[in-house]
Amino acid sequence: KLAHRGSYEGRVWVSPSPVDRVLARNNLHLAGQTRPPKTVKTPWPAWCEWKPNQLWCWDGSQFERCEASKYAYGIIDLVSRKWVTVTLTPEPNQVSVRVLFLKALSAENLLTAELEDRLADPDTPIPDDDDSIPMLLAISDNWTEMRGDETRRFMALMSIAQHFGRPSTPTDQAWIETLWGHLKWEHPHLLGITDPAVMIAELERLRHLYNDVRLHEAIGYVTPNDEHEGRGDAIRAARLDGLRVADEQRRHWHRTHRDQQ
Repeated sequence: KLAHRGSYEGRVWVSPSPVDRVLARNNLHLAGQTRPPKTVKTPWPAWCEWKPNQLWCWDGSQFERCEASKYAYGIIDLVSRKWVTVTLTPEPNQVSVRVLFLKALSAENLLTAELEDRLADPDTPIPDDDDSIPMLLAISDNWTEMRGDETRRFMALMSIAQHFGRPSTPTDQAWIETLWGHLKWEHPHLLGITDPAVMIAELERLRHLYNDVRLHEAIGYVTPNDEHEGRGDAIRAARLDGLRVADEQRRHWHRTHRDQQ
């Protein structure tokens, strides 16, 4: 900026690098902002197991043309990559978080009678020294609805532990960020929908496509539901067996037909 300011005011015409050299030769340094220290990602709790319904990542995205309800929330399972649920809301608040997780817990048959009893009594105490292992870990960023007191109490009642990513570090929630990115890239018509009823119906249709039809690279090209329901290992093993048999058949054919080539 100093170099270009000189030419802007008609005083000197010079590129930035000579300015740096002249300043260094005269032991002068431009004042600048200190680079912020590198942050370290907080590890997941030791009780987490690498299996479905143990690690859920959730976040929201916006569909600006759908003005009446433009905020969509989704949950993805880190292990199976299953898109667990989706909701649409006019405001990103703590009530929306409650609706999202109740829908997800119900869909995965995790909303037990005990949990429903806790929700039925608004005065249910939450002990500060409860050392029982939570049901699952909910990973998110640091928006208000995620860190709010109502959300914290609801998560505690549901036996869900919270894990927050680092500020301004979306890669800490890469799984859900990738889901929204793929969704908008592969289905750009979503960005033009204005009716909330049409939007949620289309999101549910695409969720079924994502979970039951689309082969996911990160889990070895099976569907998320295959991985979530325990069929992934068998499908991947059968694929390898098929490739091995096909390779043997090709080699045998080429050996037996070598004289004809």
